[in-house]
Amino acid sequence: MVTISLSEDILVIEVLGMDKLWSLRSRLEIPMAHVRGVRAAQDEARGWFDGLKLAGAYLPGIISAGTFYQDGGLVFWDVHSSTNAIAIDLEDQHYHRLVVEVEDPAAAIALISNGKRRP
Repeated sequence: MVTISLSEDILVIEVLGMDKLWSLRSRLEIPMAHVRGVRAAQDEARGWFDGLKLAGAYLPGIISAGTFYQDGGLVFWDVHSSTNAIAIDLEDQHYHRLVVEVEDPAAAIALISNGKRRP
């Protein structure tokens, strides 16, 4: 699981607990100008995983955490429960998408969407 916050025009994603070990990351910082969109990703996180694990952990139905090659680019995953998964689409970044589990998907989506609208 991760926590999401905004600091100035930077989206800050903090990886929590043992997920730091499984995902090999503790924090991601993304300029809001590079965030293309955000959406609920329950179906994506629940579906058949079609990708190549490069670094991290993958146990079907239990955890997807780390860097994966999917859809022609790198995707960062940190998901245990697909119910609380969101996807953040990026441009001009190392990762082209982040799929992460948050405590409150609606609140995280609103925070990121509202951050995109700031002048």
